[in-house]
Amino acid sequence: MLNDISQAQRFIYLETYKFGNDEAGLQFRAALTEKAKEGIKIKLMVDSWGVTYDESFFSELMSLGGEVRFFRKIRYSFDYFTKNHKRNHRKLLIVDDQVCYIGSANITGYSHDWRESVLRLTGGIADVFRKSFLESFKTYNKYIFHKFSFKKTIHFHEFEIIQDIPSIYRQHIKTKLEKLVSKARREVLIESPYFLPGFKLRKNFALAAKRGVNVTIILPQHSDVRAVDLLRNKYMGYYFNNKIKILFYTPNNLHAKMILVDNEIFGLGSPNFDYRSFRYQHEIMLFGKHKGIVDELRNHLNETLRNCLEFDHTAWLRRPRFEKMLGWMLLPFRHLF
Repeated sequence: MLNDISQAQRFIYLETYKFGNDEAGLQFRAALTEKAKEGIKIKLMVDSWGVTYDESFFSELMSLGGEVRFFRKIRYSFDYFTKNHKRNHRKLLIVDDQVCYIGSANITGYSHDWRESVLRLTGGIADVFRKSFLESFKTYNKYIFHKFSFKKTIHFHEFEIIQDIPSIYRQHIKTKLEKLVSKARREVLIESPYFLPGFKLRKNFALAAKRGVNVTIILPQHSDVRAVDLLRNKYMGYYFNNKIKILFYTPNNLHAKMILVDNEIFGLGSPNFDYRSFRYQHEIMLFGKHKGIVDELRNHLNETLRNCLEFDHTAWLRRPRFEKMLGWMLLPFRHLF
């Protein structure tokens, strides 16, 4: 990403959930500032929930003409939670309509150490992501941005780009995932750091496994959000009893977010497989059948699989009673994760 930024000739557009005040964040800030000195157009949007600073962090960049926007600044009001919970979780980088990135990684130091999934794409598809970015950038401070004007699904050759906005009733990415699982013939492979699918998606996994599909879910052994781990563990018996294979990635935190179906169809982007991503966050996901990408993702998944432990049902049954109680206590709040 830094190399592509350094090669920019016209513009750099970057949209991210977290932009750290750490080594990685400082590297990117310096790279963007240097390009602004060259007269390159810079547009940057970060989520207010994902940062610990204000606009002054980018003061030099802004003084050179760079445009920096903070998505939905935190507002203290009677409906503090309702409005502030709806975040922009997308991660995109577009350079000169030639190169674009989509995936799971934030601009943070810890992303270097975590297992992430990011695609670098070249060619005309970059223009599609540019338009998506500009729509978000234009309406960054609205309660629900581009609710009526934006295209939820964009088709580009063999690719499908699905953009979601917060909604309890219309969750387009989740609907797409449900359809993919329901039509799987041989295999469903998923990586996700947080795994709290709703009833319909859980049922689709179970039905797929029942008809002989090999359904494998890869999760971090310990994610960075302990409450999510406790809550997800409550459902492990259901997955086990329905022949859904659960694997835990052990070397570090797995933050990748992807699905591969029958080694033919892939989906990759910013959403987790949980209520929060599907209901409350602005997300974006790329789907397609491009063989080169499928092969790359298969290699990535094979490497992940070599570093996993299988779910131990006997150990799960014997887990401390306190953990079981916490799982039940967190259940009413599952929509917040």
